[in-house]
Amino acid sequence: MEFPKFLLGDNTDYPTAIFVVHTEYPRFIINLENDEVEWLEDFTREDEKELEDEAENLIEQATAFYDREISRYEE
Repeated sequence: MEFPKFLLGDNTDYPTAIFVVHTEYPRFIINLENDEVEWLEDFTREDEKELEDEAENLIEQATAFYDREISRYEE
């Protein structure tokens, strides 16, 4: 099964949380309410350096995805 690059997540146990799931490597879930990121990968020290460089870009993409999706609901 093929998934989109980003998915929105919701959970009634966290009524104010806004989750965006990144489904490609490196996989992560970000809670846009507090910008907390949970990585779904195990990283080596070498990976961590590359991840630092890429993380900010991926988080910006996740936020842009959310903004785009919400604007579509408002149309």
